[in-house]
Amino acid sequence: MPIIVDNQDFRIVRLELGSWATNAYIVICAQTGMSALIDVPPGALAIVKNLAGTELKYILLTHSHIDHIAGLPAIRKRIYAPLAVHTADNQKWLPFPPEILLRDGELIQVGRIQMEALYTPGHTPGSMCFRIQDYLLSGDTLFPGGPGRTVGPGEFRQIVRSLKKKIFTLPDGVRFFPGHGEAAILKPEKEQFALFSSRKHDPKLCGDVLWLTS
Repeated sequence: MPIIVDNQDFRIVRLELGSWATNAYIVICAQTGMSALIDVPPGALAIVKNLAGTELKYILLTHSHIDHIAGLPAIRKRIYAPLAVHTADNQKWLPFPPEILLRDGELIQVGRIQMEALYTPGHTPGSMCFRIQDYLLSGDTLFPGGPGRTVGPGEFRQIVRSLKKKIFTLPDGVRFFPGHGEAAILKPEKEQFALFSSRKHDPKLCGDVLWLTS
């Protein structure tokens, strides 16, 4: 089991799956064995294998892009848990309707641990991050070195607002786990963003932006 966090309260398992190398995360309460699955790329067998011995309580989506939801039909055939997504995200892309519509600041109870849902639009209209103590599952909102890809300048300004209001206000030591690639610490991201913000930029800036070179 590829465990990336293991303490007396919970474990976090990271699975890199599918042709998009998308991260699925499993959060497991150490006391009760209850779990939550965050994002469902293709790879149901690997996900189910790593859920074995836990009681899956929720499937939480950071957003509904295909690389984060393609495994949903296969998972639902093998195991049931209510699907949760923010109401602003495109539910037409989902293979079945969500049972739960998430709100900003909502507390999600998984056994004896709480996860906080943070609404961070920009990459998609309903993008979410999930915080557990000093860890953040950031989906495609934040990566080491820059924000998630945006399709237009309005969306880029929106993701920057989300980061400034919801993410960069968190403690420096928070470790974040993105939807693709490896984890990082918030402090260097804040410092790089400060440098980015000190420079002038094309008002049409969007796409794949990097704090230090864009």
